[in-house]
Order: sequence, then structure tokens, then C-alpha cells
Amino acid sequence: MENLYTGAEITWCRLCGNFGIMGAFAEALREISETVPPQKVVMVSGIGCHGKISDYLNLNSFYALHGRAIPTATGIKLANRDLTVVCFVGDGDVYAEGISHLIFAAKRNSDITVVVHNNRAYSLTTGQFTPTSPTNFRGKSTPEGTPEDPINPLCLMLSAGATFVARGYAGFQEHLKELMKEALLHKGFSFIDVLQPCVVFYNTYDTYNRLVYKLPSDYDDSNYKKAYDTAAQWDYNSDNTKIPLGIFYRKRKITYEERV
Repeated sequence: MENLYTGAEITWCRLCGNFGIMGAFAEALREISETVPPQKVVMVSGIGCHGKISDYLNLNSFYALHGRAIPTATGIKLANRDLTVVCFVGDGDVYAEGISHLIFAAKRNSDITVVVHNNRAYSLTTGQFTPTSPTNFRGKSTPEGTPEDPINPLCLMLSAGATFVARGYAGFQEHLKELMKEALLHKGFSFIDVLQPCVVFYNTYDTYNRLVYKLPSDYDDSNYKKAYDTAAQWDYNSDNTKIPLGIFYRKRKITYEERV
């Protein structure tokens, strides 16, 4: 398979977690290229630092409006079901303005993959809080800390009916690559929330390196209650609770495209 990188100048900050996500995705595609040919892949990206991934990978791509990547992706998939459609979105992008689209895509079991670059800050606009920021987050818009509690996106997706729910970490690129391979091969709505440190406005590398752990190899990802309980373990307001990584839940269910 040819080099997936376009050669365009990469303008992400040095050590940005986006590098780990892009590298994991490129390697995942290389390893499953016989099953998922790159020429049949379409990337849809939202607004935010993550969106630049469309400039750096030599794949069919579409820049969507803020919060609107998912309806664009579902439309592409409905129009051509032979395509593998992947959304790259940010936490501020998809958990705020785009949250209704995210919930309905999960509810419908649209056959797309959604990868969330979750740095827990609006970094492109220099550090405002997002729906996953902790209440002690001090950013440009909240110098005394955020006035809201953060959401747990995995619990939200499980409640909405997602048939593949996972969490990865940009610092564990090999592990993230395996999650992406499984998500891309899954028939139905695949969701990966990726912990993506922003070295400028919310550098969480040390915290995540201390707290994350991989789900054991004998974890039963077909057990919905177990998945929800495991997803709820992480207190988004705490710097001391352990953070599980891996595939929390998956099941085969008729897709939206099959129903239509």
C-alpha cells in the first residue's frame, strides 16, 4: 500500500496527542487494507485542531461544519454503502453543538465510525471549557473554574444504543491502532473516545500515564451492564480514579442502512 501521508506541512503543536491518533489510524488502515481498501475510505472531519487530519492523510475527505460531521458522514454512507466512512471530531465539536447528531447516529446504528479527539478543551480557540472539562478547569472563559459538571461520553453512547463503544489514549498508539481496526471492521455504529492531551492548554499526559489501564483480555464486551458500570468508573472530576481503556461493548444489530 502506498504512503498514506500527503506531505503537507503539519502545523499541530509538538507532542500534540493528534499525532498519536493519526499514526494509529494510518497503521490500522495499512494492516486491514485488503479488507478495507484505502480508496474506499472517506474521512469526514469537524472544526478544531483535529480537523487538519484531512490535510495530512491521502484519503477521500470532507470538511464539515462545526458539529455537523456526523450527518454528513451518514449521508455519504447512505449514498454509497460500499464506502467505509470515518468521522474525526473533537469533544467541543461533537459533545456540544453536534451532540444531537451523535446520539441519533448511535440510536439508528448508522454504519460509520466516529473517532473523538477528546482533549477536554477548545484548543483551537485557545482554551475554553468543553462538555468533558472538569469543574476545576481554568480556561480563557472560566478563570475561576467551570460552572458545570462534565459528561461521560461512553455512558451516553451506551444509553443511546451504540453497538461498538471504546476508549483509547493517544499515548498508547499500538493499543489505539488495534481499537481502530476493530471499529473499522465492525458492522454498525462504532464509537471511540480518544484521550488526546493538548500540550498547550490542557496537558494531561502525566495524569493519564498514571491513571489509564487496559481492560483485561478476558473482559466480556457483550455484557451491556458490565460495559456501563465499567464506563462509569472514571470520575471526570477526579485526578485519582483509574481510567479503563479498550472495547467496552459491542454487538451485532441491524444497521440503519440495512433497514432503509
